Amino acid sequence: MILCSIHKNLTFHMARHTFATTVTLSNGVPIETVSKMLGHTKVATTQIYARVVERKLKDDMHALKQKLSLT
Repeated sequence: MILCSIHKNLTFHMARHTFATTVTLSNGVPIETVSKMLGHTKVATTQIYARVVERKLKDDMHALKQKLSLT
């Protein structure tokens, strides 16, 4: 990972997590489809990733509100 200046060990799990959150769920792919893509037998397992996306959305909206605030 030295070539790309990443100073963290990248794992298969990190790749799956990034795929699930950044590539699919953040781009509107239905959670049922993502669940099948990841090989999950229960959608509840995939919902763990959806919570990450929801939390980021809330954080981003809060940051935007702060930037737009006149106070």
